[in-house]
Amino acid sequence: MKRLEDRVAIVTGGGSGIGKATVERFVAEGAKVVIADLDIATATRVAEEYGQVALETNVADEDSVNAMVARVMDQFGKIDIAFNNAGISPPDDDSILETSLDAWQRVQDVNLKSVYLCCKAVLPHMLEAGKGSIINTASFVATLGAATSQISYTASKGGVLAMTRELGVQFARSGVRVNAISPGPVSTPLLVELFAKDPERAARRLVHIPMGRFGEAHEIAAAVAFLASDDASFMTASNFLVDGGITGAYVTPL
Repeated sequence: MKRLEDRVAIVTGGGSGIGKATVERFVAEGAKVVIADLDIATATRVAEEYGQVALETNVADEDSVNAMVARVMDQFGKIDIAFNNAGISPPDDDSILETSLDAWQRVQDVNLKSVYLCCKAVLPHMLEAGKGSIINTASFVATLGAATSQISYTASKGGVLAMTRELGVQFARSGVRVNAISPGPVSTPLLVELFAKDPERAARRLVHIPMGRFGEAHEIAAAVAFLASDDASFMTASNFLVDGGITGAYVTPL
């Protein structure tokens, strides 16, 4: 059975990594998917591969987000699922002692402000319909201090998690569910690029994962599809950790 049959989903940052894997999973589950991404060329390739729709969207810009949501409503008449996944982790976001205010703000805009804007834009349509599922991408670092410092990223993901809890509680009786997905380190182009430049950082992170490996994007996508579906009908305001056991470990096995 296709759990998302005839549902309309928005995936931000859907051109690569977890976003792309989620597009694939949503389509397999029967959803119609809008891929909202700043990189329209990449988003278009994914949309063409899966027969879906790509929209160029700057998730950190209110007008761009509102225009994207308006386009989706014009074309499909509803929004059932919003996966607010777009995010960045640039190399100049490091220790608080070295990270500039500009680097801090750039990460906050893309990782946290965007989730606020996307939730604010889709919620009125979901509330009018009396149903909907919002999934926001947080991170294991919203729960556990990172082994390698990325101060603005960590703070932004903590903000995503706190905002998700508040929205989930606020709208719990409206039919709209709001949950966070918190991946552990995942083998995405973002992580590969970051750690290819610094293998020592990768090794320090990997040693803390009880499963002894990085996650795969399709494993996170499977969890997102669950949260989007009616199988998660009694879940809201939750933090769904998919992290290879990293947040549960005091020490890791040899």
